[in-house]
Amino acid sequence: MRADRLISLLMLLQTHGRLTAEELAERLECSPRTIYRDMDALSASGVPVYAERGPQGGCMLMESYRTNLTGLKEDEVRALFMFTVPGLLADLGADKASESALLKLTASLPAPFQQDAQRIQERLYLDPAAWFQQEEPTPFLPLVQTAVFSDRRLRIRYRRADGQWVKRLVDPLGLVAKAGIWYLVGITNFPHPQTYRVSRIQEAELSEGHGRRPPQFQLADYWQQWCAQFENRRERYTVTVRVAPDAISHMLRFFGEGLYALLEQPGITDEQGYATLSLPFDSNEVACEALMGLGMAVEILSPPELRERIRATAVQLAALYARHGKQFDQAALHPSP
Repeated sequence: MRADRLISLLMLLQTHGRLTAEELAERLECSPRTIYRDMDALSASGVPVYAERGPQGGCMLMESYRTNLTGLKEDEVRALFMFTVPGLLADLGADKASESALLKLTASLPAPFQQDAQRIQERLYLDPAAWFQQEEPTPFLPLVQTAVFSDRRLRIRYRRADGQWVKRLVDPLGLVAKAGIWYLVGITNFPHPQTYRVSRIQEAELSEGHGRRPPQFQLADYWQQWCAQFENRRERYTVTVRVAPDAISHMLRFFGEGLYALLEQPGITDEQGYATLSLPFDSNEVACEALMGLGMAVEILSPPELRERIRATAVQLAALYARHGKQFDQAALHPSP
């Protein structure tokens, strides 16, 4: 999305010569502060843009610099067309605008680059959704997006991970999409950012006044640090299992290709082909649900409390189906008239 905006900014300056940050912000539907950041980004990449103060000031492109984007290199064009992720752009209501911008960009490219752009679109598709995961409803994503790009404070009613409902006044800093899930990064206690899952927002409204933003805040840096801390905080429940030879392919459906790395370790598989593996889970409950689905293919060796839990569950299941089985047998022998 930012790549589209940078190109549009460059084309506006080339077309109009001089525009104020407010005029550019209105045309590009962002804040003047975002325009100045984009100007810095263009300047850092070698584009001679500059800003002047005063009544006749504004944002300008050096007169000697004219481009129809033919100065782009082949790999740069390829990178621009790799950037689009249709599902996420549609979530933000920017899919049509992105398509229009790419069409304009394609029209301005030399013929060989147009062919290269077409090849990229025919050969690369980015799907951000995770496997076996239902799409989360995010009715307030458009409003959250508005708050983020206009630097407006946001009042939300939010359901925490523990199920408790809280009300927050948030200074929005950015939006992040990870595996098809949207997150709002914002501040309730300045200057410490927090992360909110957008699908858990049940009420939201824009508040008066602009949000505060730490001067050196970088969304990408924050997100990488937050993800690392989240994974370190995550509880690990290790289970040792003995897997039958014919069950390995079945387990790949549950544990993914990373299972191969475990199987390649020395001493994992015995002479009969049975593998002894240590598998990580979030909790006893998660391990029980996952391993019960594997049935007789997997035997739990440790921890003992999980082994006992699955044994007790199996006994209860056997009793349940034995009782219902007798009822069905009786119904079959004595059908209703």
